[in-house]
Amino acid sequence: MSRPLLFLDVDGPLNPYAAQPERRPGGYTTIRVALHPGRPLRVWLNPSHGAALLALPYDLCWATTWMDAANRWIAPVVGLPTLPYVDFGDSLFAHRPDGVHWKTEAIVAYAEGRPFAWVDDEQSPADNEYVATHHPAPALLHHVDPRRGLREPDFTTLTEFATALRS
Repeated sequence: MSRPLLFLDVDGPLNPYAAQPERRPGGYTTIRVALHPGRPLRVWLNPSHGAALLALPYDLCWATTWMDAANRWIAPVVGLPTLPYVDFGDSLFAHRPDGVHWKTEAIVAYAEGRPFAWVDDEQSPADNEYVATHHPAPALLHHVDPRRGLREPDFTTLTEFATALRS
């Protein structure tokens, strides 16, 4: 059996953007990213996250508004190689009247029936229901507090989910 996919959001799980604005969390470094004209975006990243993510029994994939830009700006800082990414195309920020997050349908389509975990800070019960209804394999939608980012208990949960798939 192939390894499950791990869909990674940047803002929230890797960049705890909702932490107090003047108090960078311990272990994080600050980068300034000029994605668009105007004021650069402040991003906090933990360089230890790359090794921890690579140690998980998953195939990693970006599932973020950063899309391929995550490979240029985020991956080098946290120590990740170039990763595939979900191209959200026209669904980027698209409102759905059913309450399902705009990423969910594209993530399920990208997974093509493979088991997956998805770490994000914006999932809801509607997303869990959509995945349960439209995805034939096991899936874990794991919420990460955007004030704290990925922490040891999150890595434990991800490891336990992947380990359970093998048994």
